[in-house]
Amino acid sequence: MLKRRIAWVAAVPVCFLLVCAILPRSRAQSIFPDESAYTTDVCDRACLYGFVDQYLHALSDKSPSLLPWAKFVRFTENNVALKVGDGLWGTISGLGPEDLRAADPSQGEVAYFGVVYEHDSPGYLALRMKIVDRKIAGVETIVDRKGNGPGPFGDPAKMTELPFMYEDVPADQRTPRARMIALADGYDNTLQLNDGHIYTIFDPACSRRENGVWTANDPHPDPNATGLLAVAGRISCEQGFKLGNYHWDDRLRARRFPLVDEEKGLVLAAGFIDHSGRLGKYTTTDGVVHDSPIKSPHSFCLLEMFKIIDGKIRHAEAIFITVPYNMPSPWLQDAQ
Repeated sequence: MLKRRIAWVAAVPVCFLLVCAILPRSRAQSIFPDESAYTTDVCDRACLYGFVDQYLHALSDKSPSLLPWAKFVRFTENNVALKVGDGLWGTISGLGPEDLRAADPSQGEVAYFGVVYEHDSPGYLALRMKIVDRKIAGVETIVDRKGNGPGPFGDPAKMTELPFMYEDVPADQRTPRARMIALADGYDNTLQLNDGHIYTIFDPACSRRENGVWTANDPHPDPNATGLLAVAGRISCEQGFKLGNYHWDDRLRARRFPLVDEEKGLVLAAGFIDHSGRLGKYTTTDGVVHDSPIKSPHSFCLLEMFKIIDGKIRHAEAIFITVPYNMPSPWLQDAQ
């Protein structure tokens, strides 16, 4: 279990936060300049992790005024623009031990995946923050609550840390930033209309966990479990994709890769998996005919962390929710 170091910051007036009502970017271009236009006082890994500590402390205390906010802030929860202090800020009752982090000092980006409690009911939290001049300029959160939709939901009490996700990648096994993004994008291409073709490079031991459910290379599989996820969980990422198990994933759009942590070998990806629900039956590459588990139109909105070692995807950790079909992103300027 990782120990959090909570850093206190000077409180800012509550009235200042009222300025932070967030509009989708496409409706606020004259208000919010493009993030890439900022020149930042570089905040290193320790600094960025400190912002995570501060944020989690303030969130647990339900006190957004404890944080150093930028003049203009974009804040979303589950792909909806909210005022700072709304949503999870009003319902949180605690945080679990799972604590996965990644930092990208060159872009002022930091991410956190963990377990969160609302009125003592557990769920999964994915957090991304944009830090500009040592102030919080953007917060993107995904909160997966039990019963959200047709996606998987594992037992948060059984979440365990994966040591290799926290380890530095040896210098001779690190992958350049652009290549890491290309591998993550290739993963998305492999998943989209999955038909057995592979458009990225997988480590043979590649594993995947989605909302606490192992969907590839489960280290402790239940031999008696049945169903698509249970069966897929017993094989590697590449084996599952070569079968074409996910042919019902029609499109992976609005892709973003806002954070690349070359030292840890982590890439944070964001996007939507669209399901039209039109597919009835499909045949995997081993000749087996399956009923599609997707029966109605909807989309998954996700934040996903990829671990890349020696130019290969070793693990994918995803937190996602079900949203209306073809829902656009408030984080992208153009229509989806």
